[in-house]
Amino acid sequence: MSIELALQKFPKEIRLKDGLRCRCRPLRKDDENAFHEFFMAVPSPERMFIKHRVTEPEVIRDWCRNIDLGRNLPLLALADGKILGSATLHQQLGGWKRHIGRVSVLVHPEFRGRGLAKTLINEIVEIARHIGLEKVEAEFIGEQEAAIKMFALLGFSNLLRLEDYVKDMQAISHDYVLMGLELITDEEYAGMG
Repeated sequence: MSIELALQKFPKEIRLKDGLRCRCRPLRKDDENAFHEFFMAVPSPERMFIKHRVTEPEVIRDWCRNIDLGRNLPLLALADGKILGSATLHQQLGGWKRHIGRVSVLVHPEFRGRGLAKTLINEIVEIARHIGLEKVEAEFIGEQEAAIKMFALLGFSNLLRLEDYVKDMQAISHDYVLMGLELITDEEYAGMG
């Protein structure tokens, strides 16, 4: 299935476990300011674990002006024009990892603990499954214990842990953790029954 077909169900309404309703849809060009504000709301100690310099407006501008949903699919949760969370499916369209997607997720500090990260990850995994990916993986810094636990509860397993392997934005070393999930693709669903 193509990415376009997989995205036909968006925008869609999602309801969090506390009853809050929000809209879920892919990133658009006009999200630039709200997306930057979203990242600025993340506490600076947490931003050190993000691979990109998201405090720099030109980084977010580039993401919003050069959207390629086939390579990087940011799925946003919004309410009243504010971005509450984002989950992204990263893909390599060729090469030896073309069958594997990478998942990342971030939730605005005010909206954590409501099941939003879990909901966004499930949406991204479903998209990955429907476009024919065979596996998804997620990368963490060793100290991200809550995120590692949540991904484990969603079926991801530990693939590897490398001690002092990565450095944050302040050049401090941390353990690198890679988790993965095997997907059942549409073709396998079609053969069931």
